[in-house]
Amino acid sequence: MTTQSITVETTVAAPVAAVWDAYITPEDITQWNSPSDDWHTPAATVDFREGGAFSSRMEAKDGSMGFDFAGTYTKIVEHELIEYDFGDRHASVEFIPEDGGVRVSVTFDPETENPIEQQRGGWQAILDSFKRHVES
Repeated sequence: MTTQSITVETTVAAPVAAVWDAYITPEDITQWNSPSDDWHTPAATVDFREGGAFSSRMEAKDGSMGFDFAGTYTKIVEHELIEYDFGDRHASVEFIPEDGGVRVSVTFDPETENPIEQQRGGWQAILDSFKRHVES
């Protein structure tokens, strides 16, 4: 299966170290890792090293559904790049300093169950939530 990867981006008005830390710290992840107000992440674990595992428990606030978003870090370049595998899929997160902040660019392999635009929208909504968290 050769499916085109998807990229979502946002620019966060904060220093790269603060953006980086908020992306990898479990206490921060539980604050920003949701696509909408009716979802949340009650728990997150991070073993932040190449070969280390991560997991975020994402659940609907009404308890109707939930899943673990989990994977393994495959490449880390401090304040620049995080790559990870989750299932048989891959993602990379770039942190690109720009005037007034840091552009965070997430590229991921889509799954086959949901439409591409739905996946793009969900990942973009989570990234928008991340931006709001870091800037608040």
